[in-house]
Amino acid sequence: MDAFAPIPPDWTKDAVHAQPFGCPSCGAGSTEAQAVWVNRRSPVFGDGRKRKYQEFYRCECGSIWWGWSSDRPPVDLGKGETIKG
Repeated sequence: MDAFAPIPPDWTKDAVHAQPFGCPSCGAGSTEAQAVWVNRRSPVFGDGRKRKYQEFYRCECGSIWWGWSSDRPPVDLGKGETIKG
């Protein structure tokens, strides 16, 4: 599954808007999702013309939810950790 595929996967049809950002059923965060799809074809422009996107998540508990990219909390890498690329 490509998170940036132009066509949404079928599982996104049943998504609910989660507020706050995270699984509405079990509370898991986006990093624990089994599948992710980002709707990059339809950005929404907010204050200062900043773009935000819908991010869809299929949780390990079976729930399907979405949230705005601007609502996603920052990732805490902690001291000394680096991203390997």
